[in-house]
Amino acid sequence: MNSQTKVAGVILAGGRARRMNNQDKGLVKFKGRPMISYALAALAPVVDCVFINANRNIDQYRQFGWPVISDQTDSFDGPLAGVLSAMIHADADILLVMPCDSPLIKTQHLRKLLVTRAEHNADVAVAFDGTRLHPVFLAIKTTLKTSLQDYLASEQRKVAAWLVQQNMVQADFSSEPEIFSNINTLDELSVLEVANNLS
Repeated sequence: MNSQTKVAGVILAGGRARRMNNQDKGLVKFKGRPMISYALAALAPVVDCVFINANRNIDQYRQFGWPVISDQTDSFDGPLAGVLSAMIHADADILLVMPCDSPLIKTQHLRKLLVTRAEHNADVAVAFDGTRLHPVFLAIKTTLKTSLQDYLASEQRKVAAWLVQQNMVQADFSSEPEIFSNINTLDELSVLEVANNLS
């Protein structure tokens, strides 16, 4: 990555979180801190600006000190809608994307996404844990905005299906797949807290 490459970051916190009793996942506490605070701590050191993509509790998210952006529609169209909104708002060449519910992700993991994309001059780098892709962990060129707008306009929503249409490279995290532990239910929250208190 050369010094001229501007990188924006977005944390996806715009979902309904039905399996979390409709609680706002980014604001749910993990080990005493809102989950989004872990994402902010990981993301801020490697980007020029951070956006929080949220569709509710906007004022609460604003208290974290970064711009809060909502989807372009109010129909909860999934992660790609948040990515598109960030592309529209960001004055940057590259967008670094992560969800709000993966508190084990650290700055070095996000830096690896950026480096992998740059080394291969790919349009997008996506995290791969040795078994499967994690398609909401991305380093992506903002020039894909038009392609993404067209995809969403055709009422398609699947992230992986759009990604495979692009010049994509995988960032290999097979040595530490556990970092992608994400929290979708209150039970998963409890289990992950216990596991991380032991480690």
